[in-house]
Amino acid sequence: MTDAQQRLSVLGLYGVLHHFDDVKDEKWLGWLLDVEEEQRTIRSMERREKAARLGRFKDIADFDWSFPKKIDRKQIKELFTLRFIDDGANVIFLGPNGTGKTMLSKNLAYRCLQQGHNVAFTTASAMLNALAAEDSASALERRLRRLCAPKVLCVDEVGYLSYGNRHADLLFEVVTRRYELQRPVVITTNKAFREWGEVFPSAACVVTLVDRLVHRSEVVQVEGPSFRLKEAAERKKGKS
Repeated sequence: MTDAQQRLSVLGLYGVLHHFDDVKDEKWLGWLLDVEEEQRTIRSMERREKAARLGRFKDIADFDWSFPKKIDRKQIKELFTLRFIDDGANVIFLGPNGTGKTMLSKNLAYRCLQQGHNVAFTTASAMLNALAAEDSASALERRLRRLCAPKVLCVDEVGYLSYGNRHADLLFEVVTRRYELQRPVVITTNKAFREWGEVFPSAACVVTLVDRLVHRSEVVQVEGPSFRLKEAAERKKGKS
């Protein structure tokens, strides 16, 4: 099978493929293949963007690298090569509120989408509350499977609220299943791991959860004042 025939098969252009000997020397064949592949790429990206639910976010090109007191730009640049996906390694953005963790995680998620990967983005509260609300074992299993399906799962704002034992067990289940599948979880948190006992008070699985999460992981520490407070002050100054 020639390259052109393989491309026609992948695109599902079986009518053209059936008459390949009649059209193989036509100049428009190459143009047709290029146009169809381009449109397929665009439609695929649109579908995956919609499914990811990233929402609005500032492009990383606009990130002020000089503002944080501590950030490893080289480490983040390495993450954007997406080698962590092949390694099945988690990514944890750790730092105070407002330091750009969510923006960085959304840009990383978007990079994954651009490279053809399926991504899901959710907050910790939305994910855990939805899991806890399932009223049957079969419904819970279906939701867990959906959370394990994307190549990359982004869980935002772990540590902003406290949760009960049930929620801790559910997060452990998600992390464990994806760990076994070697599918990364990208997490943003404002709590150091030693403080996760405050996020999941009295939950027996916290130590094991953290161990499973960081075993294969890249921890990106961001320290400094809040971008949001800085921007709010600049807007207020601009109005005065």
